[in-house]
Amino acid sequence: MELRLDVRELEPPVPLERILETLEELPSDDWLKVRHSREPYPLYSLLREMGFDWSTKWQNSECIILIWHAGSPPPGDSGRRL
Repeated sequence: MELRLDVRELEPPVPLERILETLEELPSDDWLKVRHSREPYPLYSLLREMGFDWSTKWQNSECIILIWHAGSPPPGDSGRRL
């Protein structure tokens, strides 16, 4: 199941904090979709350390980051619901 988090209006470091707090509670079969106003480069090494995979794309001038547990198929692959 997709969880959504919109941090576009928050000032640093609050977006990073909110993302990490949400991931602490993320069930293994779920993923997080984050809407951000900029690309959060410091987040990526933390995700790797925490055991998550991610994909990032720009859409309509906002950064969209999908985050899921490493070892699970990415959202949209067979076996995952969107």
